[in-house]
Amino acid sequence: MTTEMSEMNLAITAATMKTGKYLTFTLADEEYGIGILKVKEIIGMMSITSVPRTPDFVKGVINLRGKVIPVIDLRLKFGMDAIAYTDRTCIIVVEIDTDDLTIQIGIVVDSVSEVLNIKEEEIEDAPSFGTSLNTEYILGMAKIDSGVKILLDIDQVLSAKEIKVLEKNI
Repeated sequence: MTTEMSEMNLAITAATMKTGKYLTFTLADEEYGIGILKVKEIIGMMSITSVPRTPDFVKGVINLRGKVIPVIDLRLKFGMDAIAYTDRTCIIVVEIDTDDLTIQIGIVVDSVSEVLNIKEEEIEDAPSFGTSLNTEYILGMAKIDSGVKILLDIDQVLSAKEIKVLEKNI
């Protein structure tokens, strides 16, 4: 097999792996999506207990049916302005796979939109912004109707170092 064919097969495999159902949500005026298999549940805002000496984007922890789950504000993680939470603000509990373990984390989003079935032909690779911007956490861009939804690789949103900080403090 030629190198060119190998690269083409790799590209097809990558696009096929991205195909599937995504839970879509908003942050600011942007639409994002997370693979539905990563989503454990969606809950309304609840009391979050602050944890000292954690990064700003870590809001704290919640007690979800007897299990302590760290909660991060995705707006702050992505460098957006903080806003007051509304009745549409919610926490999406996701499962993140690291090298050696799987943990559940709550992510605060402005609102949840819908579950979409996104096909391979609707997904483009993340744009290249050069080396100054880390886009490893972006699976691709889904072209839906007249807009674009940013598909997130939730396993890559937090760095290994950030996950270690969460494990140590929580």
